[in-house]
Amino acid sequence: MYEKIKATAAWLRERMPSSPSTAIVLGTGLGRLAEEISVTQAFEYKDIPNFPVSTVEGHSGRLIFGKLGNKDILAMQGRFHYYEGYSMKEVTFPVRVMYELGIKTLFVSNAAGGMNPEFKIGDLMIITDHINFFPEHPLHGPNFPTGPRFPDMHEAYDKELVCLADTIAAEKGIKLQHGVYVGTQGPTFETPAEYRMYRTLGGDTVGMSTVPEVIVARHCGIRVFGVSVVTDLGGFDMPVEVSHEEVQEAANKAQPIMTELMREMIVRCDN
Repeated sequence: MYEKIKATAAWLRERMPSSPSTAIVLGTGLGRLAEEISVTQAFEYKDIPNFPVSTVEGHSGRLIFGKLGNKDILAMQGRFHYYEGYSMKEVTFPVRVMYELGIKTLFVSNAAGGMNPEFKIGDLMIITDHINFFPEHPLHGPNFPTGPRFPDMHEAYDKELVCLADTIAAEKGIKLQHGVYVGTQGPTFETPAEYRMYRTLGGDTVGMSTVPEVIVARHCGIRVFGVSVVTDLGGFDMPVEVSHEEVQEAANKAQPIMTELMREMIVRCDN
């Protein structure tokens, strides 16, 4: 696998127009930020050697190089999920490639179910920590030489970047929540009992992505900022039925605020 990672990075390095140190993963319904990028080069996932191909509706499946403001960036327009049948090594393959390409800071976003009673649909939640409920760990197996066998995870989400988000939100009048993201394998949405369990354990939102990418990024020494869009609510007295289409619709409505926050963060952050 490591040889494939290096081969993919070498293929991209020969073709990439710049050497960005910032990358962003655009999740479900959160592709609008791509419209803010002055694209200089884009690759379909299917055309990149060794890359998986996203199969989920709402995930475009392109790797974009370009500028956001005055900053060179790399953007994943669509991600890979464990529930699609990929192994954790495949799910996190792009993050390994990012490291080989010199990425220092990774921004991740997702759509998530909210179980904190203070949350409303459409809220943005800055991820301050996570709980990993995936049945396979992304670092399982031989250790990659990019980090230690037992990486420290006490600050999976960079505190300086969280402070920057709060500063920008205060300037622009953006309401932000903070909380813990629970990562599960999916693809079923949670039962009411599962929502209540995750909430009891300390979770504020729950989703089917992000955690594996963050673990591998931290193993590589890449700092991370994460944000969830609350697209549905669960675990309360009245069970609420939810569909993927409704999740996408809620995420799409939150896109203008998400785009403004992420754009400013990426432009302002120091790698």
